Amino acid sequence: MDLEKSAKIVTEILGLKYPPIAVKFLEKAEMPEGFEIPTDRRYCQILMGAREGKKYLLTADNVTCPAAAWALGLKEPPPKLTSGEMPAAMGIFGSPEAVKNTFATMPRLEMGKYKMVAASSLGQAPFEPDVVVIESEPEHLMWVALAKVFTTGGRLEFSTAVLQATCVDVTVIPFLTQKMNANLGCYGCREATNLTESETVLGFPVKDLEGIVTSLQKLNEKAIPRVRGKAVYKALISRLE
Repeated sequence: MDLEKSAKIVTEILGLKYPPIAVKFLEKAEMPEGFEIPTDRRYCQILMGAREGKKYLLTADNVTCPAAAWALGLKEPPPKLTSGEMPAAMGIFGSPEAVKNTFATMPRLEMGKYKMVAASSLGQAPFEPDVVVIESEPEHLMWVALAKVFTTGGRLEFSTAVLQATCVDVTVIPFLTQKMNANLGCYGCREATNLTESETVLGFPVKDLEGIVTSLQKLNEKAIPRVRGKAVYKALISRLE
């Protein structure tokens, strides 16, 4: 699979401001060539760096978000997190009990199985990623989701707790289930990164990449330009004038 070509096609067809992101879980603490371990980062922040052209690694030593560290299996969570006290005190949920109920349903990677998480732009990835993440406007992500079912039809089901949007929803869930997932963002990624109010996130396993690229090309032959041209809307406005 030509990752650079795939990234270029997706970026150009959708008109993405930032390219898709490649994420890979590494079982050994061996740094891939060209990557760096930045000081004190959240997972959502290494994705932010990756979409801006950086090649970042997240480890138990440099991860600063305890919820992401827990979800990615890098580090055991502190009691203030597992008790629900911390998120409740931040005003994210109405009570510690609500937080605990949410954490009880949260998918996570096996603790200690992976030593590093690598992230780079898809076109610059020196490896086959486990998951592809796209951070962009809902209309862009709509076409990616439609491309997933373009040849098979059917419905997509997305799962979110409106918490841990990048680490769990669009990374861990697609990796574990091997299914696409998307959400509306969360407190953490919207506070800690440059994700705008008009952007959200989607992730899918790399096995879906080739099919999505092919289907996007077919959608771009008719459906995408027609929708973006808004001919039906323009006709309505013309009749009302």
